[in-house]
Amino acid sequence: MPARRARKSSSVAMRSAELAIAVPQVVAHRMMRMALAGPVLSERDRREFQNMVTEKQAAFTQAWFAMAAESFRANQAMALSIFGSLLNPFSPVKGPAQVATQMAVDMQAAAMGVLSQGLKPVHGKATANAKRLAKTRLR
Repeated sequence: MPARRARKSSSVAMRSAELAIAVPQVVAHRMMRMALAGPVLSERDRREFQNMVTEKQAAFTQAWFAMAAESFRANQAMALSIFGSLLNPFSPVKGPAQVATQMAVDMQAAAMGVLSQGLKPVHGKATANAKRLAKTRLR
């Protein structure tokens, strides 16, 4: 279990770092494009600016749904674990300190899972935009 937790946290850290690099690149490119476009937009600029709005809405909606689904799954897993240990007559009796420690570890793993699922769609869209816009001329 500790290896899985470490992988998940490094995955969240890696996604966050990539997001921290990709977002300023995308914002800088788009702001420059807006400045160069002037008051009359070309069809290419109009599509890009419209896409800018809709992709954010889609990515954040996907992120919220993914986090809600992961929260639901984690809550079910913790409830099953608690009730399973209560109903199992052969489980070793643990002290309150051990139970509290295990619950804290489980909750931290669940929080990392929720965060990881929430970052996936936003990270995917931002890094894809950074790659796409790096190849695109401003004019």
